Amino acid sequence: MEQLANALDKVNIGVAHVVRWLALAMMLVQFGIVVGRYTFGVNSIAVQESVLYMHAALFMLAAGYTLLVDKHVRVDVFYAKATPEMRRRIDIFGHLFLLMPSMIALIYWSWPSVRNSWAILEGPISVGGIEAVFLLKSLIPAFCVLVMLQSLALLIRLLAGKET
Repeated sequence: MEQLANALDKVNIGVAHVVRWLALAMMLVQFGIVVGRYTFGVNSIAVQESVLYMHAALFMLAAGYTLLVDKHVRVDVFYAKATPEMRRRIDIFGHLFLLMPSMIALIYWSWPSVRNSWAILEGPISVGGIEAVFLLKSLIPAFCVLVMLQSLALLIRLLAGKET
């Protein structure tokens, strides 16, 4: 089972190694937008939207990796002063009864919108924007799948009694 958990980790590590470059790309594109607008008086809605797409992709696709490295937001009401065994139980409960069901619900409720968007190859958000809203909406189920894969990897380790 540890091999399965490691393989699931590698999925999110691989995705994170790719999407981390979007942070640099966003900065460079945004810098180009500002220079273009204020120095040369040129502007492009599609280029502006590209920053939105990169931002969405970076955060949605790196969420599983964030869970892997334990940098997600945690409400420490009970967790901070809990014993290691109690933390393990809280984590197991959280994965099984909070995280996994919420990801399944999010896929279930977002899927019709994603499917319909692909069916019509939904166009730009703004006139002159990127004609790929269907790709942007596809980030929602991708986010859910990556977070669930990482949750499963962590759950495997928790149930085996290994530290995460």
